[in-house]
Amino acid sequence: MKKTVLFSILVIVAVAGASAQNIFFATKEGMILEYANLNNKGSADSYTRLTIQDVEGTGNNLTINYVSSVLDKNRKPSKIVEIPYSVSIVNGTVELDMKMYAAPETESFLTMEGDNIRIPSTLSPGDKLDDVNFTLTVNMFIRIRTEIAITEHECLSIEEITVPAGTFNCYKVTQTNATTALRRTVITKTLTWYAPGIGTVKSENYNEKGQLQTSTVLESVEI
Repeated sequence: MKKTVLFSILVIVAVAGASAQNIFFATKEGMILEYANLNNKGSADSYTRLTIQDVEGTGNNLTINYVSSVLDKNRKPSKIVEIPYSVSIVNGTVELDMKMYAAPETESFLTMEGDNIRIPSTLSPGDKLDDVNFTLTVNMFIRIRTEIAITEHECLSIEEITVPAGTFNCYKVTQTNATTALRRTVITKTLTWYAPGIGTVKSENYNEKGQLQTSTVLESVEI
């Protein structure tokens, strides 16, 4: 009986550990991820560096506080040095900070309402993710309200992809974005490759005609 109970406990711990490792975001304090932001010709216009400052909580329930640093195409810091963000992990599901959709240096003028993007720790090809609707309202010289709807959010496949930072086993996720501002709606499509323990490894943004507009690739990872 004791052996059976012990075996059951070990199984539960192993499953919990595997689930925690499958979180689609960086979860180690001090970890640094650098991304190249590419134009439609594949040239880097800028770079983004994410630094994990601290991680609160345990297991599959965490709050990850990090800063995003913007670098120019020569990897020199831009005028905007660091922008703070946070990510919540609730039962293994990543809830992304919607501030990432706002232009830098607008935080003090910005209000946000609506859903968060959620990436569950268990994904399989064909899985549908929740639709997302939220608004960003900027009150500066004029009031600008932007409505964003994310639909057709789905895991397409599991792929091994190679980027400058290395080779990763990724979950390929698609989404359709409808952004409405000043009575004009723009439809785009995004493909994102997520790796456990890392988050985004690569992303591509397409316009309504299916033409690649911008992309992002993981350049390096420091642990």
